Amino acid sequence: MSNPYDSGRFAEVTGLDQVNSLPDVVRVVDEMLSDLREHPADWENPTLERFLDALSATLDALPHLYTNRGTTLPDQPTWKTFAEALVMASGYE
Repeated sequence: MSNPYDSGRFAEVTGLDQVNSLPDVVRVVDEMLSDLREHPADWENPTLERFLDALSATLDALPHLYTNRGTTLPDQPTWKTFAEALVMASGYE
């Protein structure tokens, strides 16, 4: 971040739309870890404490996110929903 008013970014991962299984989530987490190691100053929530706080807020906000998408949060979220929440928590303000 170049100035004090910049905020961090979300983790950069590939294929988030194609997450359908536990191995897909493992790949997403591995990509998140690689991105964090390569660019720790770029993440909005680079520490475990900040990430977990943001993850809690992200999970709480999921129903609103789905409403904004014109759908409802399923009673049984998918692996994709879980992966999206993890990535969202990396950059949630």
